[in-house]
Amino acid sequence: MNEPLLAEPEPLKNLIQALRRLPGVGERSARRMAYHLLQHDPVGAEQLGRSLEHAVTSLRHCVRCNSFSEIEVCATCASARRDPGLLCVVETPADQNMIEATHGYQGLYYVLMGRLAPLEGIGPEALQFERLLQRATDGKVQEVILATNFTAEGETTAHYLTELLVSEGLKVTRLARGVPAGSELEYVDASTLAWALMERR
Repeated sequence: MNEPLLAEPEPLKNLIQALRRLPGVGERSARRMAYHLLQHDPVGAEQLGRSLEHAVTSLRHCVRCNSFSEIEVCATCASARRDPGLLCVVETPADQNMIEATHGYQGLYYVLMGRLAPLEGIGPEALQFERLLQRATDGKVQEVILATNFTAEGETTAHYLTELLVSEGLKVTRLARGVPAGSELEYVDASTLAWALMERR
């Protein structure tokens, strides 16, 4: 006969459910994290809670690149050292960080905050492609580099954006296939990403 499951207090249940919202975290992992924080690191748990609340209330989207920022125009977009003629389009801020880690790109960015996924109901309107179009046609951008992931959704997004941007007379390139098909930029090593940037087409 199976032992009845331990009745967990409501605050603990809520914490476990909150942790399950993280990508790749199932119920067992979430429960293990919750117990660890509460039993072994209550100070860390409080810091995590405060940091999350502060991030949610303090961060906004940069009006130029759409990435996270504390101010209206982020430091990258405001930098005079960046080449305004190059605009690299990525899916997430994590992808942007990976490209920055190559130290081989000195242009500017636009972060989509997602990718086209028709089966999930994510279309061009949800990703605000009009904002990207306005950014790319500011008169300074000479080349748009599409650095979406080499997944089915990333390829669909790149294809759609290519047609949209080329119709505006813009030069559009795509990361070279140095990045393995089916991979996400966040998990690609910096040297592979640097090569893909150099060999873009």
